[in-house]
Amino acid sequence: MTFDSPLSAWQNAVQHNGFIQDEAQEHAVWVLQKCHEALHAGDHSVTGVYLWGPVGRGKTWLMDQFYQSLRVPARRQHFHHFMGWVHQRSFQLTGIADPLRALAKELANEVRVLCFDELFVNDIGDAIILGRLFQVMFDEGVVVVCTSNLPPDELYADGFNRDRFTPAITALKAHMQVVPVNGAEDHRLHPGAIEQRYFVTTPDSASALSEVFQALTQGQSSSSEPVPVGHRILNVVQASESVLWCRYADLCEQPFAAMDFIALCDSYRAILMSDVPNLSARKREGRIARGTEDGAQRVIAGDRELPQLSVHDDGVRRFIALVDECYDRKVPLYIEAQVPMDALYTEGYLEFPFRRTLSRLQEMQLQRFANA
Repeated sequence: MTFDSPLSAWQNAVQHNGFIQDEAQEHAVWVLQKCHEALHAGDHSVTGVYLWGPVGRGKTWLMDQFYQSLRVPARRQHFHHFMGWVHQRSFQLTGIADPLRALAKELANEVRVLCFDELFVNDIGDAIILGRLFQVMFDEGVVVVCTSNLPPDELYADGFNRDRFTPAITALKAHMQVVPVNGAEDHRLHPGAIEQRYFVTTPDSASALSEVFQALTQGQSSSSEPVPVGHRILNVVQASESVLWCRYADLCEQPFAAMDFIALCDSYRAILMSDVPNLSARKREGRIARGTEDGAQRVIAGDRELPQLSVHDDGVRRFIALVDECYDRKVPLYIEAQVPMDALYTEGYLEFPFRRTLSRLQEMQLQRFANA
């Protein structure tokens, strides 16, 4: 059911869908409602909304109700999808005097509102682009509504050359109302009908995912032949026309990228992953990068401390991106791991972003989590 405003959607959820009354959520709803009304009144200068807070507080749900009730041109994207488009379009505009300005004008011609889910910056390339892109987007009249686990001042907090990103923070705070959604309730943890999608390996027993795969692929042929993903080949346990079953090492410990996970969710309505190890590991000591050597001449690149990544963290980054994509696209992800879910990642450099991953895995255990 689609409602005519974010406020009416929230009120209906509280009255009829068992939503817990949450003061922080209610404040956020009224801010979104004000933005919604200003957009439909035709105001030329509209303040966007930046929703931030811990996982499970309903930020994405609130933004989605706002987006679904809009009657002006709008686009809703996960943030890494948007950055993929920005990088691709910027490359296509190479040779233009100001490609980011051209990109912002193009965007403003297509949409009045841009809704981002999960604004998070950990890449220097993205940080440099965003340092100016947010400024020119707001100059061109694009209204941004987004969610994040961090307030603007903490984005890319320990990043290399962070000063290149601070103009983006200034622009966000000038053109968006920053709203904490930090109530005590984790709404994902309230009981609902359960469908088990996370299994712990049982010694000397057949994989639990074998039965799951058979149930999901009734009437379909399947094969253990590798499947193409982007420019690479993925080894699989089994794959049918709509269900993929692979091992953790073959997907998360190989050089696949976020765009490859987008392609997987385009192709399959369910993904199964077995042999997921305990991903926790102690951080390794961060080293200092002091430039490079090029023959006899040293190239000075400046001193900087490298992150204290653990032995599993490259794969964990891919795992986080996969869970994000499956969650955003409502593609059920079935996992068979060596340890229980709450023990999957308890120590390492990525503890903070993994909190969101754990919360999303928990929500994936609900029957309602799937495409209609």
